[in-house]
Amino acid sequence: MEFEKRKAATVASLSSTEADKSPKGTLDTPIIPLINTLNNHPSYFTTSSCSGRISILSQPLSPNPNKKKARGGSWLFVSHDPAHPDSLLSLLFPTHSTHSPDSQLVFRFEPLIVAVECRDLSSALSLVSLAISCGFRESGITNAGKRVIIAIRCSIRLEVPLGDTPNIIVTPEYVRYLVRVANDKMEANRIRTERFLAALQSNGSVLPHNGVHRSLNDESGLACDHLEVEDDSLLANGNSGTCSGFVGSPDGSSMSIAHFEIVGEPIEKLFLWGHSACALDDANHKKVVVFGGFGGTGRHARRNDLLLLDPYSGNLEIFRTFDCTSPSPRIGHTASLVGDCMFVIGGRTGPDKILNDVWILSTTKNCWKLLQCGGSVFPPRHRHAAAVMGSNIYVFGGLDHDTIFSSFYIFDTINLRWKEIPVSGDWPCARHSHAMVASDSQIFMFGGYNCGKALGDLYSFDVQQGQWIKEKTAGRNPHARFSHSIFFYKNHLGVLGGCPVTQHCEELALLDLKHRIWKHVTLNSVGKDLFVRCTANVVGDDLVVVGGGASCYAFGTKFSMPAKVSLIHLMHSHDDLMVVKNQRKHVINQNEGNGNKVENSQGPQLEHAANTSEDSGSYFKDDLPHMNDQSQLIALHYVLQLKKKYAKLGKDILKKFGWLDLGRKAYFEEGGVHICFPVHQELSAVFHETNHCSGEAFDGKNEVSFSKPPKRDEYLLNKFSCAEALTRLHEYGAIVLEDKVVEVKKTAKSPLKVMTEAVTSLIEHKGLPTWLLEELPARWDRLGDIVILPTTSFKDSMWLSIAEELWPIVAKSLKAHRLARQGPIAATGTRDSTLQILVGDNGWVNHRENGILYSFDATKCMFSWGNLSEKLRMAKLDCKDQVIVDLFAGIGYFVLPFLVRAQAKFVYACEWNPHAVEALQHNLQANSVADRCIILDGDNRITAPKGVADRVCLGLLPSSECSWVTAVRALRREGGILHVHGNTKDSEECHWTEHVAKSIYEIARSEGYCWEVSIEHVERVKWYAPHIRHVVADVRCRQTDPKIVNELCI
Repeated sequence: MEFEKRKAATVASLSSTEADKSPKGTLDTPIIPLINTLNNHPSYFTTSSCSGRISILSQPLSPNPNKKKARGGSWLFVSHDPAHPDSLLSLLFPTHSTHSPDSQLVFRFEPLIVAVECRDLSSALSLVSLAISCGFRESGITNAGKRVIIAIRCSIRLEVPLGDTPNIIVTPEYVRYLVRVANDKMEANRIRTERFLAALQSNGSVLPHNGVHRSLNDESGLACDHLEVEDDSLLANGNSGTCSGFVGSPDGSSMSIAHFEIVGEPIEKLFLWGHSACALDDANHKKVVVFGGFGGTGRHARRNDLLLLDPYSGNLEIFRTFDCTSPSPRIGHTASLVGDCMFVIGGRTGPDKILNDVWILSTTKNCWKLLQCGGSVFPPRHRHAAAVMGSNIYVFGGLDHDTIFSSFYIFDTINLRWKEIPVSGDWPCARHSHAMVASDSQIFMFGGYNCGKALGDLYSFDVQQGQWIKEKTAGRNPHARFSHSIFFYKNHLGVLGGCPVTQHCEELALLDLKHRIWKHVTLNSVGKDLFVRCTANVVGDDLVVVGGGASCYAFGTKFSMPAKVSLIHLMHSHDDLMVVKNQRKHVINQNEGNGNKVENSQGPQLEHAANTSEDSGSYFKDDLPHMNDQSQLIALHYVLQLKKKYAKLGKDILKKFGWLDLGRKAYFEEGGVHICFPVHQELSAVFHETNHCSGEAFDGKNEVSFSKPPKRDEYLLNKFSCAEALTRLHEYGAIVLEDKVVEVKKTAKSPLKVMTEAVTSLIEHKGLPTWLLEELPARWDRLGDIVILPTTSFKDSMWLSIAEELWPIVAKSLKAHRLARQGPIAATGTRDSTLQILVGDNGWVNHRENGILYSFDATKCMFSWGNLSEKLRMAKLDCKDQVIVDLFAGIGYFVLPFLVRAQAKFVYACEWNPHAVEALQHNLQANSVADRCIILDGDNRITAPKGVADRVCLGLLPSSECSWVTAVRALRREGGILHVHGNTKDSEECHWTEHVAKSIYEIARSEGYCWEVSIEHVERVKWYAPHIRHVVADVRCRQTDPKIVNELCI
């Protein structure tokens, strides 16, 4: 009630004509639609806001600079729109002197910030996670007392001192530069704001209404919001009021988590998240090795500490190693134990530094070693998952800046080689922050995050067959989540914790791998532990949980205490109960009444929140009782019949527990008096089972009479257990019947099918032959917002007669803003693109790859997706003190990875395509590396520098031989490395490398250099054509000993 009063007063004040308390006195125009959208939502209202501003603040000079007291000040300039440099220059550099008090001038850009009061903690969490997913990564809860208030904001700020009046220490040119930077940030702020507004208004957004989470697109399940939990993340430690539907231990109580005291090293060393842990569980050791993570003692940061924890004595010690090398501090990596060796793979060591290195720790020799790995290129990643099978480590998914992977790799720990597994079977979608564990010959993977939502799917990979399978399970599935933990113990797979934080995260989900049945046990740690990005390892018969936590904007950082859970009692109890339940079930066949009833003898039973996932049901189909009367058959489809007045709450219950079959349509019956909701098959059994055990037959004739549904049910729904939900359905007079209608919902059509149907209709209408449909593309590429059709599509000239109608239809079918068709790279020295725009005004696109922004006109400059692996390889080189010459720079294919990722000291970029030069200039500025690169426009044989380079890139296909002499001349006299690209037949690769080495050696001799020339590495980039490979030879040119030089030069 108080929330409603405060909201009404605030909204009324916004409608008032009087000025508000801000210096401006009114709302910022750019965010009025956002403010209105938030205030129109029943769970929110805004208390203050700023759309973002560019300003110059004049602050009084402090007599005591060491005193940290706010000095106040006034605005010399403020704009909530992009600023014009001249308007600032006239203020900073006036033509006539002014007599004003001395003050310090500070140039600022501040992004959007909106303070929102929320109805409750659950609605606050939902809005925070939505804001974070739209780019406002510093959003968080600022108050969670009597009033729940959040701040929506991000970090794209700028603050630069300009000097003291009247002594401005910057130049007008620098001020113009600052204004350009601030305007760019203002544009980024506008884009994020519009994205957030669109997400709020979108039908796909998930936000709470009246305390109950509902999905606006009518899909089942709870709202699964994106909450980043890292050092730059926000998360409030609250529990949304979600239904637990769980079971306790056999006597009905919840399981206890034992927190153990730490001796030896300070317990703060275990205050971590994003770390890794491996269990040393053998005759000699029963300990856990902990590495890396964020947190630790003192100032929280990424760590590379190596710790050894004894979960039984509580002793924590530093794992001493005898070498001077060790992995860099990191989070989001994986650690896998193979024999006596722990392998650490990838991770994130900084905001822009994602890793793909592999380190090995010998737990017997106590030493680290960085491995040099061969085989397939393994791109940098963090938040991936790994599982061990024999001597191989399997790695799936992960994240590299904006790229989420679905690739699957095997690392051979014996031969130290990576191998990428080709896509096959029911391949999981791209994801990060998921979890994997190995059991027998299978690897299980659960959950993760992708496309703005948490995932709740379970996959298994059969190592022998090499196939992924989406598992079909019975029982209530664990809710969708990411940043959780997974473990294996005695034929059970366990899932613990994760995001979003709900009461479900305080339970242990156990999958019986023999029967594929989920069971759930509550843990009595609500409000004490936050199992987000923790580790869970089985040591003996105990589950040892280390770390976990989150960062909250208002309350600081929360970490969980180390704990353990006894598994042996839990498993034995569950197994015994399952046997009792299965052995004592029997069937009574009756010829009168409603037919068949399933009856259970009285006795201890383990309650299952019974449902099967939408694509499952194998267990219950086999386990349903079979009738003795052969004339009676079990129905294949069921509906739950409810009176119309109970329909809303009944549907909410069905959705809540996953009983609603979303693949079929609901329908009215008996003139609209009843509604029949399609339900999964297993609900029939548990519904009648609960009916029988209750001692009453709710067959519709003895319905409990309610004049209307109890209003409290709307608010108590989230607190219902499974049994309470079933009882409430009985009280509503619900009946489970055979579905005799079975009207299946229309499944979503693939873009290819939509395009085929639309084009088929068009050519039939125009009287064109149907064989033209053979030229429809089966695949296409996306570059920015352009869909690019292959050259093999729509080739026949008859398509031209319907082009004006055809291309908009194709673009709409593929959901493309712009449509283009690929052409061959022009056979000119400038390698022009021949891409043809079919729908849209121009071909200028923005493409982000490996954290690098490439912008160019796709109709004038070529771009190759196939070179990604080579760009990644160049990016991971250490070029910190090196000068590089790129003889074929293009739009910056390799120039930018050298500068942005490899941290090259300086790059000379040679390019003679004027369109590529224009794009390269833009890309250097956009990636903030223009100060370390010079563009040499024209033929590299004329413009390239001489004697300056530590390495030279020759990225021209099919051959760069025309510039080999130029490349040799560009190297320093001491030599260096040449990256020579070329195409060669796969059978002639050795001859090609010999030709490269011999030619470079002879060129060097002719230039007066006495170098030792060798091929250090040959990288197979891609197949260019059948039996033709694109390869890169790394040619090392090294000056030999002076005595040998003299002998060679004579």
